[in-house]
Amino acid sequence: MEQRLSLITLGADDVTQLSNFYIDIFGWQPLPSSNEDITFFHLNGFQLAIFSRDALAQDAEVPPEGSGFKSFSLAYNLQSKSAVDNLFEEFQSKGVIIRKKPEEVFWGGYSDYIADPEDNLWEIAYNPYMSFDEDGNVIDETE
Repeated sequence: MEQRLSLITLGADDVTQLSNFYIDIFGWQPLPSSNEDITFFHLNGFQLAIFSRDALAQDAEVPPEGSGFKSFSLAYNLQSKSAVDNLFEEFQSKGVIIRKKPEEVFWGGYSDYIADPEDNLWEIAYNPYMSFDEDGNVIDETE
């Protein structure tokens, strides 16, 4: 299997509300293939989809129940601590759920955590050990 990612699908209790969060708060544009049942966002090299939690569980043939920590987070990395602070302040002014304010973290970076309306965690971070190309893609320093 190739080492890559094509699509992340978030199971939503309310597809419209969650999709609108990414449209209104993050400023992302849905793809034309989106409809009332599923929303697609093209990101840098892969897509994020918002789909019904129950329908996603049914498709995977697993029970849809579950609560608490989802055992994953999504991350948006920036080029500096001040960029993290600026984006945090923007999200705070828009009433986004704050899980952790920006701070120096144990691994040497600087980050905060926000949550979307269905409590999917987003780490907004500056990682001094990570480099990006002009399109915002992570550069593999081993190549």
